[in-house]
Amino acid sequence: MNDPVAPAETLRTALARLLDGLSPRQAAGAVERLIGNYRGATPTDAPILRDRADVVAYAAYRMPATFEAVRSALDAFADAVPEWSPQGHVDVGGGTGAATWAVAATWDGERPVTVLDWAEPALALGKEIAAANPALRNTSWRRARIGSALTLDPTDLVTVSYVLNELTVPDRAALVDAAATAAQAVVIVEAGTPDGYARVIEARDRLVAAGFHIAAPCPHSAACPIAPGEDWCHFSTRVSRSSLHRKVKGGSLPYEDEKFSYVAAARFPVEPAPARVVRRPQIRKGQVLLDLCETDEQLRRTTVTKRHGDLYKAARDVSWGDPWTEKA
Repeated sequence: MNDPVAPAETLRTALARLLDGLSPRQAAGAVERLIGNYRGATPTDAPILRDRADVVAYAAYRMPATFEAVRSALDAFADAVPEWSPQGHVDVGGGTGAATWAVAATWDGERPVTVLDWAEPALALGKEIAAANPALRNTSWRRARIGSALTLDPTDLVTVSYVLNELTVPDRAALVDAAATAAQAVVIVEAGTPDGYARVIEARDRLVAAGFHIAAPCPHSAACPIAPGEDWCHFSTRVSRSSLHRKVKGGSLPYEDEKFSYVAAARFPVEPAPARVVRRPQIRKGQVLLDLCETDEQLRRTTVTKRHGDLYKAARDVSWGDPWTEKA
């Protein structure tokens, strides 16, 4: 895999150059309007990102977090398919291309990439930012309406990140089916909310029905053991904030935690984790409590104590979202 730090730093530098001419007040105003659209209950049938000012504000507000969330999902997927790497990538609804950066950060080498989005300003800015990343030189930025009429050319990998929330239920189903038909592997990321998790589970069920094997986060391809409405499966990744990013978001911390839900699946055999840590580990005196999703389709809490020796040391180092094995 690539250096996990360098791509994020390159992306932040590229974004900083774009943001030099944008005042915090301008960015904050555009971001406030965008938040209203993205959190709206009614799916949109028109581009949310209307012009360059919108897109630059979006890039400051969302692109670093989307990059980190997708990269976390891709890292888990790559662990389950250690001998595989995509020879082609289609990013559906990719906007400014955060997922393309995440793919380039996960697997070495160049590959043909197509970013599809219906917002031309987002595609234009994505192409501009991508010039800073040599791995994205072979990228096509194409305008396309994301919905039931979308057709995808055959490819190895399709990513769909933070898109399903903008679509109607029939369009979501059609998009997942199109991705399953076109790709050998599909990775879908949504917000780490109950609604985002519900959209991920809908997509997961359709991928399994289409013959895909779940690679992550689940250690199995059977039904999710979480009862609908009682809880939701989500994870967290830390995102570094630039100074302007902090001003735009009205925060003082140099970081934020992005919550996300995801599913990664493939048509070919995968090696999923024997178990996945699905909650933040609770470290107490002499013991660590781990909430695990396991291969027998159950959720269990495991207590690891000092008497477990090396396993206890491993439990103290494990993070929310990591794979877990009793042989750790």
